[in-house]
Amino acid sequence: MRALSGSVTAGLVILAAVVVAAAVIGGDRGFPGPGTATVAWHVVAVVAALVLQHLADHRTRVLSVLGSLGVLAVAGALLWTQWWN
Repeated sequence: MRALSGSVTAGLVILAAVVVAAAVIGGDRGFPGPGTATVAWHVVAVVAALVLQHLADHRTRVLSVLGSLGVLAVAGALLWTQWWN
């Protein structure tokens, strides 16, 4: 479970980096990119996922599972609200 949530966390970090890069490049070249709200949501989701993954990696079984489930919930909420909706 921790490995899965760790992989999801790593994916969120990469996704956030791509969104931030698209915003910067879009601003520099004058084409519309993701807005400030989208960038902020991705950064907040990454911070939350990193905290939850740390909890999953360094706590007992129950808290570890809850941390891993929290990472999956954060990722699902981010994808649902920022990408699929």
